Amino acid sequence: MNLGFETVGNATLIIHDKKPILATDPWITPNAYFGSWSCSHQIPEQQMDSILNSQYVWFSHGHPDHLNYDSLPKLKGKKILLPDHLGGRIAKSLRSDGFEVTVLKDRHWYPLSKNVRVFCWADHYQDAILLVEVGDNLLINCNDAVDFGRNFFIKNLAKKYRHSFILSISSIGIADMMNYYDEEGRFIVPKNYLERPPSGIENAEKADRFGAEYFVPSSSFHFFQRTDSAWANEFSRPIEELYKGYESKSSRILPAFISFDLERHDYRLLNPKPLELILKDPKQFGDDWSEPLQSDEVPLVTQYFKKVEHLGSFLDFINIKVGGVDHRIEWKNKHCHRGITLEVPRASLMTAVRHEVFEDLLIGNFMKATLHGSWFPQDLSPEFSVYVGKYSDNGLAHKEKEVREYLAIYRKRFIEFKSYYWLPKLRFALGGIVRKLPCLNFLTSYTRAAR
Repeated sequence: MNLGFETVGNATLIIHDKKPILATDPWITPNAYFGSWSCSHQIPEQQMDSILNSQYVWFSHGHPDHLNYDSLPKLKGKKILLPDHLGGRIAKSLRSDGFEVTVLKDRHWYPLSKNVRVFCWADHYQDAILLVEVGDNLLINCNDAVDFGRNFFIKNLAKKYRHSFILSISSIGIADMMNYYDEEGRFIVPKNYLERPPSGIENAEKADRFGAEYFVPSSSFHFFQRTDSAWANEFSRPIEELYKGYESKSSRILPAFISFDLERHDYRLLNPKPLELILKDPKQFGDDWSEPLQSDEVPLVTQYFKKVEHLGSFLDFINIKVGGVDHRIEWKNKHCHRGITLEVPRASLMTAVRHEVFEDLLIGNFMKATLHGSWFPQDLSPEFSVYVGKYSDNGLAHKEKEVREYLAIYRKRFIEFKSYYWLPKLRFALGGIVRKLPCLNFLTSYTRAAR
């Protein structure tokens, strides 16, 4: 292929300009999220060779289905491109491992070859959108990223190109924490999950919102392989859902795994081999559910959560249950009447705490969260997962003052898109009011189902 792109794996885009130039988010080894996830399709040999021979590799964010540390040894010698995430954790870590790293300044074009250049735009959720100009074509790689108003700018930009493609998460697999229980031990199925429209409707709406001519499904191809997380597979949608309900006058959806020749403006199917789901014991990944915390580990876990100042304004307590033993971390906030019990195996917990990757535990969906008291909207986001996983772990903003400064910097980066900042802030504020008024608990509707 002289000029074109390929889509393989979970979220990998391969750009060609007479040779492989760029590979994005290459998850090329079997496991992610403490072994909970496995990729749903095998990467064909030809495309694997292209990934390994690409001159550049771009990582959108630190989740292990995008930046997979087991895959990194196979990428030695590549030039690593990263979004300009505050805190710079990923850049520092990769440089310490001997990688050549370039941090892409927001909204600047960087040439990679004669016909290819890239434009990156990071956000406060520690994710990013990558625009790739390939000749007179524009590829909009959204991966897991939320719009946050960027679609207005990108839609206007896309008008300047002959053809435009958007690659984005497509809502057929579970990519968030769902392992919630109420105080009576009943599994909670969030109402918004049950009422989700077909994926095709969401995909068409996103393509139109960004002004793209084509939608290419991405970031959606995994299954749960641990015996303690395999329950989540029943909530994943079949791949046919990607196309169901896709209706648009200005765009059309393409197959998920393709090789697109931009000179001929035509594509061929790659037809990667589906991988068989083989359930694996958590012990294969070092997790023994009967193993308790060691005495010197309890203060490390306590300190990890206590450093996130926002939790004290939102929770009375977090109860960490490991090996059947409870370890209660208290704030005693008389206004909250709210707590969490997190039941989790010791090995994964301590890895998450020591390496500050707690969000990986949430997304793995083998950790069980029991919600105590008044919650809205019946999950841990944004007050827990965002403040712990995104602001504290990745953004290195632990105290409320540091979070305000962190958000202020991103707000300046999005200064012409006011909806980016004030609409999410308003939504969170209204949610906080509801949480503090038990009389409004009827707004936190959800359904329960036995498991």
